[in-house]
Amino acid sequence: MLRRVIATSGLHRTIHFTAFPVYAFFTTPPRGRISIETVLTDFRVIVGSMTRRPSDKDMQFIHKIFERLHPHFQKEDGGRLWRLRPLYEAVETFVFVERITTKGAVQLRDGADYKRIMMAVVYALIPCTLWGMYNTGLQANRAMSQTGLSEIAGLYGQVLAFLNGYYPHVFDKGDVLGCFLHGAVYFLPIYIATMVVGGLWEVFFALLRGHDVNEGFFVTGLLFPLTLPATIPLWQVAVGISFGVVIGKELFGGTGRNFLNPALTGRMFLFLAYSAGISGNSVWVPCDGFSGATPMALIKEGGVSALQNEGITLWDAFIGTIPGSIGETSVLACLVGVVMLIAFGVASKRIMVGMTLSAAAVSTIFMFSSSPNPAYHVGPAWHLMLGGFAFGAVFMATDPVSAAISGPAKWIYGVIIGAIVIVVRVLNPGYPEGVMLAILFGNAIAPLLDYCVMRMNIKRRRRRTAS
Repeated sequence: MLRRVIATSGLHRTIHFTAFPVYAFFTTPPRGRISIETVLTDFRVIVGSMTRRPSDKDMQFIHKIFERLHPHFQKEDGGRLWRLRPLYEAVETFVFVERITTKGAVQLRDGADYKRIMMAVVYALIPCTLWGMYNTGLQANRAMSQTGLSEIAGLYGQVLAFLNGYYPHVFDKGDVLGCFLHGAVYFLPIYIATMVVGGLWEVFFALLRGHDVNEGFFVTGLLFPLTLPATIPLWQVAVGISFGVVIGKELFGGTGRNFLNPALTGRMFLFLAYSAGISGNSVWVPCDGFSGATPMALIKEGGVSALQNEGITLWDAFIGTIPGSIGETSVLACLVGVVMLIAFGVASKRIMVGMTLSAAAVSTIFMFSSSPNPAYHVGPAWHLMLGGFAFGAVFMATDPVSAAISGPAKWIYGVIIGAIVIVVRVLNPGYPEGVMLAILFGNAIAPLLDYCVMRMNIKRRRRRTAS
């Protein structure tokens, strides 16, 4: 883990590893016109800056600034800005670790604080984010090629036309950078709207309650846009993240006290309140006049044969070159995230494995049914590759706050979610996807599972003691 320890006045502060990308960005010189060569060169320079530790002189200067400002935000020091202490500490702990130190002779030092854990999840989401932007542009360029369109109407079209003037391959479905830029035009406004509106709610409740700004919103603020279609109106994004943060989390006391996943809570609200903007066949590909069903909808209509008729293969589903929510289509990107989460020691392998094995087992049982419904005869491989199953199993079901805590409860929690996903997909005629519903149901029963496991452990220990 990258970190720099500096000693000033006997106080040891550690630079936070989340600050290195920001430091690298502002210390990297800008370049000229956009081209694939300059983009790759800039990427190498930024990566080189991120792996280079800042000098002691740089960090001493930044540390002195924070030390000079610190008393103004402390009530016990008579600071006039003490009501804004959560905002100050949110900025300070982004660069340095917290000022908390242990008292006495015995000391335990661990670099994995809550902020580091949350930022580890954000880093694990980067592959899904990058692929989501590329695939969104790929699907849009494919649709434009099929419909014969050469430009997009509206504000998005004006931005794309501007980018096309600098890089004339934005509408080329065979150009990787062009598809990425095309998709970024749709994803970035959704992400910015999420972070601005949700961040304002986080700051409001932090100031209202006098506690620190919780870093968990960085994860929610990235998870929520990745579960949405690229064509969703921005005002619906604002309403959805507001519901997720306020009702799904802050109503129960904030981070650590919510029993539902805030990102999924906001998405569920949008699905129930504004279903036209988040479901159907015309919302998944950002192209005027284009309508195309997702693979899950095709399975509902005609089973695996319907996918084959559309030319969709298991490889396409694994890579993620299919229509769907922005960040949920690529199983490969989710697997990269799995490796990162396991390396960071954040996600629970029990939940992911239990959910996967349960979904595979239940879908196999349905395959032996004699029902004429084609959804019954979809194999486990398709169920695991399509929809938001991989994304939900890796990033949603394993949420450390809303998921089960004890070991046996994690297995049961994952098994229940995996089974419900397949049951909803197969038996519900009007709703082709079941991951969101299954995880929210698992969140609701997770405290009960932990309670039952705890009571069983207590009874077993009493019997052992009595004997």
